[in-house]
Amino acid sequence: MSPTETRPAEPGREERGAGAEPPREERGAQARADRFVRELAELKIPDPAAGRAGLWLRLGAVLMAAGAALAVTAYIVSHGTRDPLLQRDAITLGLGGVTAAVAGSALFLRYSLTGFLRFWMARQSYDIAQLADRLLERDVRK
Repeated sequence: MSPTETRPAEPGREERGAGAEPPREERGAQARADRFVRELAELKIPDPAAGRAGLWLRLGAVLMAAGAALAVTAYIVSHGTRDPLLQRDAITLGLGGVTAAVAGSALFLRYSLTGFLRFWMARQSYDIAQLADRLLERDVRK
């Protein structure tokens, strides 16, 4: 069927006008969608498009990479000299680099998992609501 052709009306199904009420299935789906949006608003889940989470994610990645680079550089410097003062300075920088890498890894992990877990929680909520609706519909039929 081409995009310009129209489908013939199915038997038992009347065409709706502009002011006609949607069928019961569409109303139920719309009500579920509205309830889902309302429940998400009640959970006070931040909007992922806000950008602040993305900033923290990028900061974590930069800290992780910069900390690792600083630790490796400090290791090379501390083994490339015989001056104990310079070696101690390099060890201190190396510890700071390791600390920055660990903090960056924690930030990166936290904000990368947040997006996934937010989607997972929303999906779970939707699936449970859909299951409850099916169970209630089955009980009504009996």
